Amino acid sequence: MNDAIDTPTDASSHKTSFGSRIRAWFLTGLVIAGPLAVTIWLVWWFVDTIDNWIKPLVPPTLWPDAYLPFHVPGFGVIIAFIGLTLLGFLAANLAGRTLIALGETILDRMPVVRGLYKSTKQIFETIFSQSGTSFRRVGLVEFPGKGMWTIVFISAPPQGSVATALPSPAEHISVFLPCTPNPTTGFYFFLPASEVIEIPMSPDDAAKLIMSAGLIQPETQSALGQLAEAARRQKALTVDPAA
Repeated sequence: MNDAIDTPTDASSHKTSFGSRIRAWFLTGLVIAGPLAVTIWLVWWFVDTIDNWIKPLVPPTLWPDAYLPFHVPGFGVIIAFIGLTLLGFLAANLAGRTLIALGETILDRMPVVRGLYKSTKQIFETIFSQSGTSFRRVGLVEFPGKGMWTIVFISAPPQGSVATALPSPAEHISVFLPCTPNPTTGFYFFLPASEVIEIPMSPDDAAKLIMSAGLIQPETQSALGQLAEAARRQKALTVDPAA
């Protein structure tokens, strides 16, 4: 009698266990294949985009597709790399610097193009400068309210008319506060340097943390709470030394 009663329960447990295994296997395969597929797609899109940009600039006789029965991806990327490297080599010489200065002088006389070129050049020089520190440091600021801390990228100090107009004698600093999950959008503002707590986190880890909304935790993430608490205490002591 007991055996007859227990048999359906065992069968149900076996089915449930088998279904759980199928679900676990599927999720495991998704975790493995998903990032790989997205990475391949992004690389393919980048290579194909560069190829399409470079292809009209290269004579058809030099393109491998003219001699092979199949498309060869990445040839445009190679041409772009060689071309940019040669451009940098020429710019390092006196003749190249002279030509670049002449071209910039011509662009400087164009009202609309002048502002666009200078702004774009400044952005590229700031991002790709090997000696610059902009966006290479990560900090914490108290935002959007008391006791709430968010990650920011520390940018260049204010200069010119902006630095003159900011209240003194406090030293100010500019930061970029990225939005989640798209770190290319956000808020750029100036605030006293004493309100920015620099943390030992790389920009890559900070970007991963922001884009994943906290799902991808860097090694230094465990210390963020302690850093925020230390910053809160430091600010409280500054306001009220007796505390």
